[in-house]
Amino acid sequence: MSGLIPRQRHGEPAHPLVLALVGTDVHRFDRFVDWLERWYAGRAASADPVRLVLQYGSSRAPRIPEATAFLAHDQLQRAMAEATLVVCHGGPATITEARRTNHLPIVVPRDPTHHEHVDNHQQLFARRLGAAGKVRLCESEAELVEALDKGMADPGAFTLSTDPDAPDPRIAAVAAVGRIVESLVEQRARRAGRRWWR
Repeated sequence: MSGLIPRQRHGEPAHPLVLALVGTDVHRFDRFVDWLERWYAGRAASADPVRLVLQYGSSRAPRIPEATAFLAHDQLQRAMAEATLVVCHGGPATITEARRTNHLPIVVPRDPTHHEHVDNHQQLFARRLGAAGKVRLCESEAELVEALDKGMADPGAFTLSTDPDAPDPRIAAVAAVGRIVESLVEQRARRAGRRWWR
């Protein structure tokens, strides 16, 4: 696939769109791709099929019709706007973008013990966000399947409030993520004996 997000063909029944993103890290995230591929195969054979757009980066190319290695920024924006659910790796920028578009992202952090990243910062970050209710954290295939199935049954559970009288959720999301990143960096610097400057 060339990186384009195909639109629903005219006359076809509309299916919910799940957007899955591994980001642009050079490390493979085949474990995440495997889990999504199996979940998608089960849904495709069921009475409730879905569209799955999977951006797989440096990982192996999945057996999913709407899979693409990379998405241009405008394609990513359109896909997030159209998505019923967003599931992604634990990258702060991806999580912030998902929340900015009013998604409660389903997050599977990369695990360095599987050679998916250089360290465990995604796990620490995603766990902190999960505990704060900012993401739905999934660290196993069973947790991911449960979250995806719940999201298909009740998409509103993964949609952030758009109350017009509430503060702008984009600004609040960016600020919250920024505070968490600063806290993690400060903790790491303290452990290494370095001073952390904001």
